[in-house]
Amino acid sequence: MGSVAGMDHDVTPLKIDREWLQDVLLELLRVPSPSGRTDVIMQKVGERLTEIGLPFQLNRRGAMVGTLDGNGGEKALDRAVVVHTDTIGCMVRGLKDNGRLEVVPVGTHSSRFSEGTRVSIFTDDPERWFTGTILPTKASGHAFGDAIDSHPVGWDHVEVRVDEPVADAQDLRDLGIQVGDFVAQVAYPVITRSGYVTSRHLDDKAGVAAALAAFKAVIESDCELDVGAHLLVTIAEEVGHGASSGLSHDVAEMVSVDSAVVAPGQQSTETGVNVAMQDMHGPFDYHLVRRLCRLGEDNGIEMNRDVFRYYRSDVAAALEAGAETRAALIGFGVDATHGHERTHLDGIVATAELLALYLQTPLTFARWDAEGSGPLERFPSTGVQPVRREPEFDPESDELLENEPFPSLADERADWLRRRDER
Repeated sequence: MGSVAGMDHDVTPLKIDREWLQDVLLELLRVPSPSGRTDVIMQKVGERLTEIGLPFQLNRRGAMVGTLDGNGGEKALDRAVVVHTDTIGCMVRGLKDNGRLEVVPVGTHSSRFSEGTRVSIFTDDPERWFTGTILPTKASGHAFGDAIDSHPVGWDHVEVRVDEPVADAQDLRDLGIQVGDFVAQVAYPVITRSGYVTSRHLDDKAGVAAALAAFKAVIESDCELDVGAHLLVTIAEEVGHGASSGLSHDVAEMVSVDSAVVAPGQQSTETGVNVAMQDMHGPFDYHLVRRLCRLGEDNGIEMNRDVFRYYRSDVAAALEAGAETRAALIGFGVDATHGHERTHLDGIVATAELLALYLQTPLTFARWDAEGSGPLERFPSTGVQPVRREPEFDPESDELLENEPFPSLADERADWLRRRDER
């Protein structure tokens, strides 16, 4: 049992059932679930929650909330781990005269990564679905020569070839295909001998698998939790709604688990846990983020800090909806996100290990968060290192000389310690 510095609480590293996590991951990846069509995969997640003994409920929209009780009782504050089952995908926009389908994206992704992708086309009849391929409208060099090399990239320049004897739009209608039908990109998951996972839709099915494995480890360990925990499984993160609903007002801390960006200029890796300091929504909670970093580092987990410029997650939707909670984002590293993705089992397992540790800790600021608001003197801002005040300048001076030099660092620190002790 190891103690995490600065937390005054013992946590126990828990063994993650790697084989079970892998089975869950492959199961989820093989279930199509573009945003707007997630009912089936939520059934699968529910079966796994029942298997590990985590009680749960669904809200009106179909998002799922599992609950793990803590020692504080019903009126105590809770925390939440948030993941999402929905993925990017496509929808039929039009039936073309050549018997092919015009599609638009569901979620944000480039048609470049969809060219050549095998798809499943789902009609309103549950018994009727079809296969096909997304292709450029100029797909053959034998037919178009060098024009295929200069063919534009965009959803207006691709079409779905349906694997049925269709020659025109009426043939498609006769099959039961309509505008608004979902077109799901086939994942084709592969786990290599070296532990790499290549698949579409690792975002965020690998996160769901990691979270389920973490809760499983905590439940099987029979460890008592100071803080109750919710597992919020959302169904519309890829279209921006995310955790905008489903969180109770008693949730004081929220940690979203999602893919981290592995690419030149980024610090994330496929083998460790990656902590977002900021995404396009803005910086995450200063204290909670650094607490997670320290928790992982003190327990021998590979931790990387990163900044994501073109990325948002469930957390952003929750905060924009008015959630009064500390929020953080962690993730397994994914190369070629929203494309032909790849991660490593080590990174998914490490994410589960960090979550299992986090669930055992008390809240970052339990006394302050208990009330939700309070006077300035009680606000835990003294947890941030002191910052030296800027000197004053005389705007009338030609040389802008300092009227007051910097206070000594010793005086600044003494003042900071005094305010911290008074709190």
